[in-house]
Amino acid sequence: MALIGTLVDTFNDNIIGPDWGNSYGGALETGGRARLPCVAGQYSGYQTAKAWTLAGSSAYVQLPVAAASNSATVEAQTAFNIIQATAGTYLAININTVAGTIRFENNVAYTDGSATSLTYNSTTHAWLRIRETGGTLFWDTSTDGSSWTNRRSISTPAWVTSSVNAVAVELQSYRNNGTTNFAEFDNFNTATSSAAVHFLSASLTSDGTLTAGLTPSAVLGASLEAGSSLDAAVTQAAVLSATLSADTRLSAQTDAAARDDLTTHVGRPQSGWTVSQPWI
Repeated sequence: MALIGTLVDTFNDNIIGPDWGNSYGGALETGGRARLPCVAGQYSGYQTAKAWTLAGSSAYVQLPVAAASNSATVEAQTAFNIIQATAGTYLAININTVAGTIRFENNVAYTDGSATSLTYNSTTHAWLRIRETGGTLFWDTSTDGSSWTNRRSISTPAWVTSSVNAVAVELQSYRNNGTTNFAEFDNFNTATSSAAVHFLSASLTSDGTLTAGLTPSAVLGASLEAGSSLDAAVTQAAVLSATLSADTRLSAQTDAAARDDLTTHVGRPQSGWTVSQPWI
């Protein structure tokens, strides 16, 4: 059973995905949204196949842009519908900017005389939801896609329970006359555009230098007695560097002159000398 709550689309790839294969009337995906032209006398819509189940599930969507009235005299319509096999029998949240209303509808033969109608506010009604639980059907709105306000509730119509894998989601726009504009939907069954990429800046500082201090260790003596135990602490050895100087050699050198090249001269004694043999 394909619960309608499992259908999720952010519309961020600007391509109409295969889940919306029944789209019509010039529907396109652009700027990260599903865009529907609102043309006089023409319906346009994003639409899935009738392959989903609403019972016990919910569907919600963001509405950033409802089609403005632009000179329409009866209706400029933006609608969120849950449809099934019987034409004209469907659930809707319908905004008409000509009348300035938002209606919460359980249509049979395209009408609901008991619909709840409020004054439309683009901020208050920025998100739209239709859900079913425990035999009750609810229409809700939200400003942010997180906190919801219930606008209408009824006993679940029989067709909602019996239509297993047989309902479709339809996002629709239409005007009776006036100037063409468009409606835009976003974030189907997701409160955020999860595909968005954000670039952040950071200021980085260089790593600091970590200086390791030496921890001295002392080896102490201990006097042990028999039966006592001594736990050995881990001693960390540090390998230190040292600057070494080369050994210096001292060579001794004599100052004595060689004597083997001396010539002896013998001459007559001079006055003032003391003369001994053989000169006497």
